[in-house]
Amino acid sequence: MPEAGRNWTRLASKSEGLSLSFHSDYLRIGSNKTKKKVNKTIKKRKKMSRTNFDMLLQAGCHFGHLKRKWNPAMAPYIFMERNGIHIIDLHKTVAKIDEAADALKQIAKSGKKILFVATKKQTKDIVADKAAAVNMPYVIERWPGGMLTNFPTIRKAVKKMANIDKLMNDGTYSNLSKREILQISRQRAKLEKNLGSIADLTRLPSALFVVDVMKEAIAVKEANRLGIPVFAIVDTNSDPNNVDFMIPANDDAKDSVEVILDACCAAIAEGLEERKVEKADEKAAKEQAEADAVEDKPKRTRKARKDAAPKEEATVEAETEAPAAE
Repeated sequence: MPEAGRNWTRLASKSEGLSLSFHSDYLRIGSNKTKKKVNKTIKKRKKMSRTNFDMLLQAGCHFGHLKRKWNPAMAPYIFMERNGIHIIDLHKTVAKIDEAADALKQIAKSGKKILFVATKKQTKDIVADKAAAVNMPYVIERWPGGMLTNFPTIRKAVKKMANIDKLMNDGTYSNLSKREILQISRQRAKLEKNLGSIADLTRLPSALFVVDVMKEAIAVKEANRLGIPVFAIVDTNSDPNNVDFMIPANDDAKDSVEVILDACCAAIAEGLEERKVEKADEKAAKEQAEADAVEDKPKRTRKARKDAAPKEEATVEAETEAPAAE
């Protein structure tokens, strides 16, 4: 064993507050204070976490960017630096995923829409599948500038696409030349590619879920300007200050994004299911109240008739007694 290696082992064994352990070929060095804080936060959470350390580690969520590319605002979420690459603290990632998932669940439960934004090649397909599974709008092609701040104009483009479909089905375009039909078809395909996924978005979304804050900087700025809460996967080279619910994790790896989206979309699905159950309960309660009202109505009329009968007898007796007295 080299001398430098022996010195490091001796130093590590003597240093107070440091612990060395290999877990899936991943070196973890952490202070006892950090571990105590993490244990306290885990104890506070009575329910099970949506993700765990091993799952995130296997997906490669802990890999950050090169040390020279880091953003100092991400310092609280960086666990250590190894081979010139920052390693993200996955214990904090687990806590942040749970926090974001709970907030997304409440938004979905209230019947509002969450817009997913990811234009990276390696993540766009995953985001499209996960968002479509929970019936939420998404943007995976180029972000249309002013989509949030100039929403009425975007809606006009969507309506134009719907209008083209209507005219094609009616046979209005059958009298046009082949060249004109080809131009209209190309225009329709372009609109479908860029805006087809937000065709059902009739009003501004209540939240934005972003993968890679740096790449989707325009979307984040628009959301901040309108006061729309932003949920984002933030890497070590990004600024988390413009994000309301940040999830510190690797935003370049396909598996990393998929694991986080699985947890968040599962929470959204739970919120939608609870909303359905609440609506069904309200409908049943309303029907029951109407049925009870219908049943109570005849009883009241019978009671009224019973009360009216003695009054009629009393009036008849009073009328017979009056002539006798005269």
